[in-house]
Amino acid sequence: MAARILDGKAIAKSVRDGIRVKIEAMRADGMRAPGLAVVMVGSDPASAIYVRNKRAACQEAGMHSVAHDLPEDTHEMELLRLIEALNGDTEIDGILVQLPVPKHISAEKVIRTIAVAKDVDGFQPENLGLLAQRRPRLRPCTPYGVMKMLAHAGIEVRGMDAIIVGQSNIVGRPMMLELLMQAATTTICHSATRDLAAHVRRADILVAAIGKAELIRGDWIKDGAVVIDVGMNRLPSGKLVGDVEFATASQRASWITPVPGGVGPMTIAMLMQNTLESAQRRLGVVTSAASGAA
Repeated sequence: MAARILDGKAIAKSVRDGIRVKIEAMRADGMRAPGLAVVMVGSDPASAIYVRNKRAACQEAGMHSVAHDLPEDTHEMELLRLIEALNGDTEIDGILVQLPVPKHISAEKVIRTIAVAKDVDGFQPENLGLLAQRRPRLRPCTPYGVMKMLAHAGIEVRGMDAIIVGQSNIVGRPMMLELLMQAATTTICHSATRDLAAHVRRADILVAAIGKAELIRGDWIKDGAVVIDVGMNRLPSGKLVGDVEFATASQRASWITPVPGGVGPMTIAMLMQNTLESAQRRLGVVTSAASGAA
C-alpha cells in the first residue's frame, strides 16, 4: 500500500491563514502588525530563494517585513551592530539572520547577539534550554513544523520508537527534544553510529536530517512507519531529492513527506508563527495557546 503524503504546502497554508486572521484581529484592535527583520549577507542562490519565500509569506499574512541585504564582504562587527540596532527597534518582534553566513563571520556570535525575545529561529541557548525543560518559548522552526505536521495528520507519537538521523543544532537535537516532549522514545543517529540500517529498521517514526542524497534506502523502512524527510539535495541532473530513497520508502511507510513540498514550507510557516507569538508577548495580547504547543 502506498504511503499517504504529508503535504507540507497545504498544512503550511493552513498555518499561515490562521496567522493572517490573528494579525487582522490585532490591527482591528488598534495594534501594529508583527514585525520581522530578515538579514542576508552575501548572495548565496539557495539562501536568496529561501529569503524571498519568507518575505512573500510575510507580505501575504499582513506581517511587517524589513529586508537587510548586505554584501559578502560585510565586516562581522558591522553585522553585529545592525543586530543590536534591531534588538532595540520597538517595531521589530523577530530577527532572522539567514545562515550560512560568510566564513569570516562567526555564526555563533551572530546567534548570541540576537535578543532572546526576538530569536524567532529558536537557536539561542536560552530558548533551546527552555525546550529541554519542556517549557518552550521560541522553538527551532523546522522541528516545530514537523510536530505541527504530525498533529495536523492526527499522528500520535506517544510511545513510538523515533529515530532521528542527524544531530545538528538546527534540526536533529531540537527534534529529539520535541519528540521527547510528546513522550516518544528517541534515538539520534550520526556519523559514528554503527549499523544505521538496523536503527532505521526499528523506527516507528523516522526523521532524516543528514543532508546526503538518498542515504537512507527505502527497503530499510519499517512497514507502516512515518517518514519525515528534512533533506534537500540536488543531484547532478538538477533533480531535488531528500535523504530517503522516496520511491521504495513510499511503498512501505504509512505517511511520508515529499521533497520538495514537505518540511520546507512548514519551516517558513513556523518562523511566522514564532514572530506572531513574539509580538503577542510584547504587545500583551492574551492567547490560550501562546506557547504554540503542537
